[in-house]
Amino acid sequence: MPNMTLRTPVVWSDTCLLHDPKGEVWVGIPIEGTEVAARAEVIVAALREAGASVSLAVPHDDQVLHEVHDPELVEWMRTCSDEWQRGDYATNPGQERVVPYVFPTDAMLDGMPLRSPAAVHGRAGQYGYDTMTLVGPGTWEAARGAVDAALSAVDLVTSGGHDTAYALCRPPGHHATIRGYGGSCYLNNAAVAAQSLRTKGHERVAIIDIDAHHGNGTQGIFYDRADVYYGSVHVDPAAGWFPHYVGHADETGRGNGVGANRNLPMAEGTPDDAWLDGVASLVSDVRSHGATAVVVSLGVDAAINDPESPLQITDVGYRTAGEQIAALGLPTVAVQEGGYHLPSLGGLVVATITGLESRG
Repeated sequence: MPNMTLRTPVVWSDTCLLHDPKGEVWVGIPIEGTEVAARAEVIVAALREAGASVSLAVPHDDQVLHEVHDPELVEWMRTCSDEWQRGDYATNPGQERVVPYVFPTDAMLDGMPLRSPAAVHGRAGQYGYDTMTLVGPGTWEAARGAVDAALSAVDLVTSGGHDTAYALCRPPGHHATIRGYGGSCYLNNAAVAAQSLRTKGHERVAIIDIDAHHGNGTQGIFYDRADVYYGSVHVDPAAGWFPHYVGHADETGRGNGVGANRNLPMAEGTPDDAWLDGVASLVSDVRSHGATAVVVSLGVDAAINDPESPLQITDVGYRTAGEQIAALGLPTVAVQEGGYHLPSLGGLVVATITGLESRG
């Protein structure tokens, strides 16, 4: 028998287990990846052990997905692996997964018009912005299932009678941009959840991102908008951490979105107290923003033992962060992002959700 009972409903799609990138290509070297299917398996096992009610996501159409992503990206994600498999890449050069090798950056185009290459290995760099986010058979089904999980969690808090719901999304999503994918993310689950909350009547929505790394994709999607606040506490990209180019404190929004974006970069080795001060600052921003619903990008890779971050956050820290967010008293959708230390991953997620349940 579990020693506790989580009240928060959990929703996931078991199609998430179909995604197998077979590692990453990092600085030109194939390495073993950390974004593996076992992540979802240990999380769902821990949630069930904690007494949570776990259900499968309900399929949704692409309408909200197309409101945050360029439909061309969605179509690329849906079709690129099949196109790659029809070629002879598995034997020449021996790469079974879609991976770009050339990118149409400003440095390359030098003002020339962007054209879409005929070869799929050339076209991959039009959408994928790094070499570590590989696409294979099952990636589309998993990423689309993660979107359905996020949307199903929104349904639970908008019409299902729940204050909080948790979407076990895998692969994660907050690095996926309007037109591109990267950082082990393919479709932006948190952005889809926020847009769905807007569509369902919340005039202002907030996203609080506690993943170890800045959610450059989520920031970019809403950077020009005042109706969706994005706040992130993350390891400082200026110290050499992904996403390197984005996530700095002076990025505060653009146009109508000025003031609706807040980045709080943290130094390597940051412990609970300073990190929680950052979370509290974001919570204060959400109150000022006037949001009536909140999405939590629930990455737990800032934890002490995680291989992907130098931050030093404990399970007590994560539970306290959940309590701080719960104090807002707002409908809350938590969407899983990072977290890669399998022995502690499930417990960290349970701790955070326990905190989110602490509202009166």
